[in-house]
Amino acid sequence: MQRYFLNTAYGTTTPQSYEVSGEPFHHMVHVMRMEVGTQVYLVFSDGVSVEARIGQINSDSVVLELGNREQVHRELPINVTIASGFPKGDKLEWIVQKGTELGANQFLAFPAKTSIVKWDQKKRQKKQERLQKIAQEAAEQSHRQSCPRVVLLENQSQLLTQMQTADQVLIAYEESAKKGEHAQLVETFKKMRPGQQLLVIFGPEGGFLPEEIAQFLSAGALCCGLGPRILRTETAPLYVLGAASYHYELCQAEPTSVD
Repeated sequence: MQRYFLNTAYGTTTPQSYEVSGEPFHHMVHVMRMEVGTQVYLVFSDGVSVEARIGQINSDSVVLELGNREQVHRELPINVTIASGFPKGDKLEWIVQKGTELGANQFLAFPAKTSIVKWDQKKRQKKQERLQKIAQEAAEQSHRQSCPRVVLLENQSQLLTQMQTADQVLIAYEESAKKGEHAQLVETFKKMRPGQQLLVIFGPEGGFLPEEIAQFLSAGALCCGLGPRILRTETAPLYVLGAASYHYELCQAEPTSVD
């Protein structure tokens, strides 16, 4: 069934019905050509996903009859934020689309010192809107119960501020991989508790300069390797998300607290 993300919390709705307008209405009626009786999923801003049936189609809105809440939990138990130095071309689109499918909670992008791409405020805002749309479409396609937030930062200082809100911060650093470091990512997964935020920082094509690494480390981040191979900037975030899914979902391992 088609899935629609809403800006309203489930707790503020009536238990029987919900009326949608704007973009969801346009997509239901004019794009998908849905009719009365068509069933969809409505995903509310508090993560509640509900089966719904179209009961009435008006000129500019659709009234849906709310049914059962979705019972399958589809989100990672920890909130993973992917922070990428601005890459070239359409790589950021790829990271957001595939990262959403793999369960990322948030995407940050920032101008690293080796980033070739330079966006002014207007271009950055337009790019962010496009990326947010890509995230929403990918969340709908992969049946997510939350839609990741995408933010393009103006500078690295803003990234340092974001780091302060995370419970754990890792830097995917190729020098760590070259030295054979392979324990930090797993150890971080093991000590995180459900609901905590993990922020993982990735460099652009040129990687990070030593002074950038030093700045991140002084702010509390830890370097980690991602296996013995050196990964591209658009591949590394997917490695981390795939590892998180394996650790928390396929192995059925719950994050444990630290004494």
